Amino acid sequence: MRPHARSYSLFPFLTKRRRARLRAQPTPAEWAPILTNNVPVYRRVPEELRAQLHAHMHVFLAEKHFEGCDGLEMTEEIRVTIACQACLLLLNRETRYYPGLVTVLVYPSVFYADVEEPDGGIVSEYKEDRSGESWEWGVVILSWEDVVEYASTGRAGYNVVLHEFAHQLDGQDGAMDGTPKLGSRGERDEWARVFNDAYYAFERAAASNRPTLVDAYGAGDPAEFFAVVTESFFERPLALRREHAALYDVLARYYRVDPASWESSNSGETAAPRRRRARRRRSTARPR
Repeated sequence: MRPHARSYSLFPFLTKRRRARLRAQPTPAEWAPILTNNVPVYRRVPEELRAQLHAHMHVFLAEKHFEGCDGLEMTEEIRVTIACQACLLLLNRETRYYPGLVTVLVYPSVFYADVEEPDGGIVSEYKEDRSGESWEWGVVILSWEDVVEYASTGRAGYNVVLHEFAHQLDGQDGAMDGTPKLGSRGERDEWARVFNDAYYAFERAAASNRPTLVDAYGAGDPAEFFAVVTESFFERPLALRREHAALYDVLARYYRVDPASWESSNSGETAAPRRRRARRRRSTARPR
């Protein structure tokens, strides 16, 4: 992994000035077909938000290092597709552009991680396939096949980029625990009440094998639940608002957008998502 040498924390006034220049750059013409083809949610983003989204993308692409793994050639299509979805989570707010993130590693398809699972005095070791990981120190890992698969299938509710970058936001308060960094005590109290109620109801439904709106993978723990409901918030907002109004409202206040207002009644929110390949929020071991 090549380290990213540039630092953005020592001279904040220079960083602010540099980012303002980056945000003022015109949107390259070649971005339009990439985003239209590869990012279905982009097609629904209102025009007044697209300019802001493009501006954030300029900063993200300038500051984050992208690296292809297992022979994948890094292209502008890959970088732009991922940057768009990462920056979708940053709209309408002052942002530090995922300050803990240095590198985005992209594999051609699923990658494999060594897993150690203790059970009493016995430790089982095995390899597990992953479509994405969000590390607690500087790295997001993605499977390019999974990044573009949901665009080609037209199935909403599964978005590995939104999932892993939601974990990055979740960890900005020092812990990936399903509670992102919030402003006031009142916001934190409301989040705890609404989010915990929704999570435990979801956990019970998943344990009983009842159909759920969001991916059953989120039953693993609150951090995974936050990541999968973030996917549904942007990918299936009408259904999420209809079935979990209070949860939708706290997410809308946190993300400062209202994706349900971008939708039409025939937006295709019908099929419940099925569980996909394993996605984990953190790792302490380097991928193979």
